[in-house]
Amino acid sequence: MHESNLAFVAELETIVQDRLARPREGSYTAKLAAAGIKRIAQKVGEEGVELALAAVSGDRDETINEAADLLYHLLVLLNSRDIRLGDVSALLEARHRKP
Repeated sequence: MHESNLAFVAELETIVQDRLARPREGSYTAKLAAAGIKRIAQKVGEEGVELALAAVSGDRDETINEAADLLYHLLVLLNSRDIRLGDVSALLEARHRKP
């Protein structure tokens, strides 16, 4: 994976944070946030199932597409609860470093 790809995930998280703090008309993120945490969580669940099904089907492009959808919705969910992707990454790193 290229570092620039990962840099965009950080940029996307910043965009999501901005849309949550300053909703804009026509913004899907703002619309999703306005629907509430239950709807956001529902979307995460839906996208997770769709990703699993795409992976089982063996369709690489569809798997990438669904993974992107899941990652986006996960960013919205986490940030709506004031959790950053860096918080999750730090936990993963700590788990990895345990003896």
